[in-house]
Amino acid sequence: MDAIIAKFFSSEEDELYVLDCMAYFMIFMAVCTFLTLLFENVPYGRYASSKYGFPVNVKFAWFVQELPAFVVPVCLLTLTSSARTSLRPNQLLLAMYFCHYVQRSLIYPFLIRGGKSTPFLSFILAFVFCVYNGYMQVRYLSHYAHYTADWIIHPCFILGSALWLVGWLVNIHSDHILRNLRKPGETGYKIPRGGLFEYVSGANFFGEITEWAGFALAGQSIHSTSFAVFTLIVLSSRAVAHHRWYLTKFEDYPKSRKALIPFVF
Repeated sequence: MDAIIAKFFSSEEDELYVLDCMAYFMIFMAVCTFLTLLFENVPYGRYASSKYGFPVNVKFAWFVQELPAFVVPVCLLTLTSSARTSLRPNQLLLAMYFCHYVQRSLIYPFLIRGGKSTPFLSFILAFVFCVYNGYMQVRYLSHYAHYTADWIIHPCFILGSALWLVGWLVNIHSDHILRNLRKPGETGYKIPRGGLFEYVSGANFFGEITEWAGFALAGQSIHSTSFAVFTLIVLSSRAVAHHRWYLTKFEDYPKSRKALIPFVF
């Protein structure tokens, strides 16, 4: 794979420049997405619509669209040579990335119970994003990110790692609550209760946003920051939409709950 990548870039400086451009482009797309989401919800789940293409089975869609975020990085790490992967800060940041996507691509899709089909456009866009972001994050961390040996005891790394862990646990626990809202054979929507759902409507989104914010703080790169910004834009919009939907759908929905940030918003 080193030879294949070398055909596209004449030097490591050229590839790093492209990786930087990819990160800035992701931030640009985050801004465009923010403007779009002012008028339209992300079209999957309860907001799915046939105008965005034919429906794709939800389990199949989640598995296939998330899989590149795991497979592309694995290929990069196993089929290319890099000295950066021997550095402890790089190893820990890569571990954070893989912990999320092993769960999201290889475990989560097979735990889904029911759920609406995913429109084809949403499925394809998610697939492309996972290829794009998987390459950008892991190629940078495995080949170009340079940290001093004592970076792992720097306050930014410690706080970022703690935020990542808290966010990861909140995300997994919130998904568990959502999966178990319905008993076998039941359909329809219910009010989620327990965990962070007692305080916000988008507990699972809060968890994932916190994850990647911590990852960006620990990594201190434009690449991790762009991912955190994109995640914030998309998932905060979805949390607000869910909150409004719950308030409209259920007369007894807890009025004290916020959309995304406990006691604040």
